[in-house]
Amino acid sequence: MDALLSRLDELVLKPEFQPLLSLFKGARNGIVYGSKVRFPHALVMILLFRSGTFRQKIKLVLNATRLHARNLATFAVIYKLSMIVLRNINPADVGKEGRYDSFFAGLLGGYAVFGRQRGSISQQIVIYVFARVMLALAKIAIQPNIHPLSSLITPEARTTMTDNAWPVFASMTWASVMYIFRWYPDTLASSLRSSMVYIYSDSDHWDSLRTLFLHNK
Repeated sequence: MDALLSRLDELVLKPEFQPLLSLFKGARNGIVYGSKVRFPHALVMILLFRSGTFRQKIKLVLNATRLHARNLATFAVIYKLSMIVLRNINPADVGKEGRYDSFFAGLLGGYAVFGRQRGSISQQIVIYVFARVMLALAKIAIQPNIHPLSSLITPEARTTMTDNAWPVFASMTWASVMYIFRWYPDTLASSLRSSMVYIYSDSDHWDSLRTLFLHNK
């Protein structure tokens, strides 16, 4: 048995198997991470806020976990496979990663996995990533030598922008969502809208001490 395990260790470490095995590892890590992230979140949200029997709620939790894990695993495989293909068809230098390979691989994976699905889990993942992308782009935009206007940004101005980027982003985000909730609530995602109704609208109404302190309605 030890000899067999040793032989398998040698095989998985061979450079020629690395691209193929990286696909397997990417799928594995996508499944594990997606399950770890989604299961506790779905367990709390569904048990507390969804109606139905306990069995029905558990089924919803498991289904949400499966979808999240599957999406991340599938994207990982498509992305890594695309990167392998793009490296090997690079006209400038076969086998070398191109500057924009990751962009096009992400574009393909994003469309195939998330762009063709409009379910709530896909939307949550994309929106989560989108917010992080916007913050990252804001940081990149003020780095030296990024674009023609970079030379006009002094070190002092760059420091000021960096220090104030998060407060501005947080303030504008909440200002926008509250305005939209007040005047165009139907355009918000149902889960966000329901939570905001509970906190901001339902809190304006009660008919006794019981509905003021103990129960919403």
